[in-house]
Amino acid sequence: MKTLEHRFETFLAEEVKPGIVVVTLNRPERYNAMTNTMFVELEQLAWGLETEDACRVVVLTGAGKAFCSGYDLADADDLPNLGALGMLDQQERAARALTAIRSLRVPVIAAVNGPAAGGGLALALAADIRLAGPAAKFNAAFVRIGLSAGDLGTSWLLTRLIGPAKTSEICFTGRIVDATEAGELGMVNSVSAGDVVADALALAEQIVANSPGGVQLSKRALQANLEVGSYAAAIELENRGQALLTRSPDMAEALNAFKDKRPPVFQGK
Repeated sequence: MKTLEHRFETFLAEEVKPGIVVVTLNRPERYNAMTNTMFVELEQLAWGLETEDACRVVVLTGAGKAFCSGYDLADADDLPNLGALGMLDQQERAARALTAIRSLRVPVIAAVNGPAAGGGLALALAADIRLAGPAAKFNAAFVRIGLSAGDLGTSWLLTRLIGPAKTSEICFTGRIVDATEAGELGMVNSVSAGDVVADALALAEQIVANSPGGVQLSKRALQANLEVGSYAAAIELENRGQALLTRSPDMAEALNAFKDKRPPVFQGK
């Protein structure tokens, strides 16, 4: 993949298996804390992967002991002095990066190997699927530093995952949610007994076995229908997606493979 030939400063990106790209935040000495450079690079990566037809699933994780500890507070001293427009520009830069990751046409699996705090929690929530390792911990750390939990999509996404009451408690207190509780609440899909990245790769392989168009339009429908206002609108969106996919040679291939009792060979066209 040409996108992966670019050397990123704040993370590593590698196609580890056909169609599966692992993105590893790579600032372990700072617990993979976010910087402006990371925001720019995540947006660049997302743009690049959108043009890579071979990319089918992205697995997002962190190097060392953490997933992502949020915005690097070493860079935060100047924030109060930026002024309203300067702070808005800073906030929008970060938001564009997370929006770009969430908006990828392919599924994103967050393999949360350690603490995910503040913006790190928001990044995990931006993924389509979250798996937690035994050391995973989550907290909406914003209120601990005088900010709002309404940051980088957290208030919207977490509420839809676990409901408004639990979201309120977690956001108002800033308390830590460990991997076990996250699993019980539905913040994560599952808690791994051991290597969370290996479990994420196994899940990614299951996704890659399906037709690219079917998976991508499923993701589009799921995300869009979080935002539409009615059952009728959701049905309309789904109908259009299904009609489009029946025009793809992958559907005919899937039916023929089923009849022949063999694995399908999808073209992604």
